[in-house]
Amino acid sequence: MKVLVQRAVNASVTVEGEVIGAIDHGQLVLVGIEKGDTEADTQRLADKLLKYRMFGDDDGKMNLNVQQAGGGVLLVSQFTLAAETKKGLRPGFSSAAVPAEGERLFNDFVSKVRAQYGKVETGRFGADMKVAFMNDGPVTFMLD
Repeated sequence: MKVLVQRAVNASVTVEGEVIGAIDHGQLVLVGIEKGDTEADTQRLADKLLKYRMFGDDDGKMNLNVQQAGGGVLLVSQFTLAAETKKGLRPGFSSAAVPAEGERLFNDFVSKVRAQYGKVETGRFGADMKVAFMNDGPVTFMLD
């Protein structure tokens, strides 16, 4: 499981012309589920995501997590994070979870994040999504 976390000034997801999830300030989180990932992985990364200190304190140091900063969390499934890119010029996706398993684990991850924090929005699994955001910093971390 790979989670790409970006500190955002704002972020939104649009599907078929309708905004289905949006935050003003916080984390845009792209989630890639791979074969072999389990509920234990979703729990571990949900805990880490919400505790990860990537927001500035009064001294400008990254000492605050998203909850302490009062930000929102926008979770978006993105199977391309599981791409194999070391060889050739076209990505391979054999390490990505099959769609049904990916959706099940993504929904489990969303549930676990929401159980710990109330400011959570999502995209729509498997949809053609348009994701718009303004990176703050820029600050981006890969959690796995």
